[in-house]
Amino acid sequence: MHVGIIGVGLMGHGIARNILSRGGFALSFLDHPGNQPVDEITGMGATACATPADIAAVSDVVILCVTGSPQVEAIVAGDQGLAAALRPGTVIVDCSTALPESTLRMGEVVRAAGGDYIDAPMTRTAKHAHEGKLNLLVGGAAETLERVRPVLASFTEEVAHVGPLSHGHRLKLLHNYVSVGFMTLLAEAAAQSADAGVDPAVFVDVLASGGGASVALDRLAPFITDGNREGLPFFVSNAQKDIDYYRAMSEQAGAQQTVADGVSAALADAVADGHGQAYVPELVRLFGRAKT
Repeated sequence: MHVGIIGVGLMGHGIARNILSRGGFALSFLDHPGNQPVDEITGMGATACATPADIAAVSDVVILCVTGSPQVEAIVAGDQGLAAALRPGTVIVDCSTALPESTLRMGEVVRAAGGDYIDAPMTRTAKHAHEGKLNLLVGGAAETLERVRPVLASFTEEVAHVGPLSHGHRLKLLHNYVSVGFMTLLAEAAAQSADAGVDPAVFVDVLASGGGASVALDRLAPFITDGNREGLPFFVSNAQKDIDYYRAMSEQAGAQQTVADGVSAALADAVADGHGQAYVPELVRLFGRAKT
């Protein structure tokens, strides 16, 4: 199979290198200023394309790894989009974090163009992408997943089929709400602890030995104790986007979102203050009295 990828960013770069090195597939990618440096993957044989339609014209599988629903919709259904040049039977694998209703619409567009669509959002971090150890939450037809499983296996550790199309994105938003929500709460507590002069190592140890033990604490602890933000290279602006997607999904479902509203407000304040490109662990500093 010939694979296309759109979005060679922090996560997509790792996906691309493993498709080439571990999977041995031919790879085309969209040439875009938002890409990470592509010297490594072009040196491994990847080919740059100018438009999504150019990707569609040569690909049996196309992986989307972009910010959210507006970008996915432009790539799939926009001018020179994938649907304009899709080959019969091509499968679009949407690894972005997107709104479930948008995913259903894009699935209809792709099926009308003769292809198929699955949503396969990622959990884990850019480090796992580099190592080929991402986890995917896949929504869509089981037989479609099986067709592309060899490609997915090249950059994943676990691929879970979680239900019909859009359920991958629905579960990713639930996952990120819990994960980002907990990290936002933890950052606020850590900031208050630091403002009070509590030894940060003691703060982390107390949480780790009690009810605060979690992956969220593991990822924020290096910043809390040593100012190292690399435990989670995830922008605050993207965290806010994911929480607001969750709120939109909840509003449509008529579900309670009181806590989500508070998390969104806290993140929105940081973004409004010019810190959208800070990593999530840096919220520990941004929530403190001496924020900079």
